[in-house]
Amino acid sequence: MTALERLAATIAARKGTDPETSWTAKLLAKGPEKCAEKFGEEAVEAIIEAVKGDAARLTSEAADVLYHLLVMLAARDVALADVLAELERREGISGIAEKAARG
Repeated sequence: MTALERLAATIAARKGTDPETSWTAKLLAKGPEKCAEKFGEEAVEAIIEAVKGDAARLTSEAADVLYHLLVMLAARDVALADVLAELERREGISGIAEKAARG
């Protein structure tokens, strides 16, 4: 199991637990819209660090983005396994061809 899969499992386990004892539970209790908003904020922070060129800060912000992506997915009951399966489905397909197929 990868670190990302372990993190997804931890997030799933925190769903519905006491928001006073878990940041993840607190985010999930606020609903999918708030989880999506937080993901967006973290993505913007990662973009800023990418533009600045600070690799260490970008690494940290990218970890935040991945965490908040997994929280957002959990809020909408989308499993990481499903996302990984979609990536595997796309593997070996030209990005241009794949995008054209989506219309």
